[in-house]
Amino acid sequence: MQTPLFIYVHGFNSSPSSIKAQLLGQYLSDAQIDVDYEVPELSHWPAHAINQLETLIGANSERPITLIGSSLGGYYSTWLAEKYSHVRVVLVNPAVRPYALLEDWLGENENLYTHEHYVLTRDHLQQLLEIDCALIHDPSRYLLLTQTADETLDYREAVDKFADSPQFVQPGGSHGFDRFQDLIPAILAFSQGRIELPPVNPLS
Repeated sequence: MQTPLFIYVHGFNSSPSSIKAQLLGQYLSDAQIDVDYEVPELSHWPAHAINQLETLIGANSERPITLIGSSLGGYYSTWLAEKYSHVRVVLVNPAVRPYALLEDWLGENENLYTHEHYVLTRDHLQQLLEIDCALIHDPSRYLLLTQTADETLDYREAVDKFADSPQFVQPGGSHGFDRFQDLIPAILAFSQGRIELPPVNPLS
């Protein structure tokens, strides 16, 4: 079998320098896990970001692919998994309705990592709406990791949308997903078709 590919899909106003992306890359390197790891820097335009990800997935159509989608990246990853049957998805505090959530962010924005300045418009929201997935056709290809004290998103939206998928719902935490490194072994197991979740210990 060809070497598996992991793709970390970062969230809104984030980048490949995000903490979770770095933690996962360091873990894979230190443990010498036999996977390739990509973290593309995504456009702030949803349609362009999807095209970037589709290009990467299309160039690796013969390989098993696991997307690790954080926040808005989880929303993108859901659309991609519904389109490509060789893709599995780990959702980390995923956005479910970003076209509504980002209404409050219309106007001038700055990427937290790259410091790129841009204007978030209703065209951005329309592009998000166009890739909304009303139905999940194969829930077994999704693993939901969420924390209840997410200060940005209502975790219950993801719990409801992915009700038939394996879930790790941890009391406490944050939108950044505290102690993400503790879930990396579960991500690796899921990429190989196994569900091996740790005990759910509440976080302060």
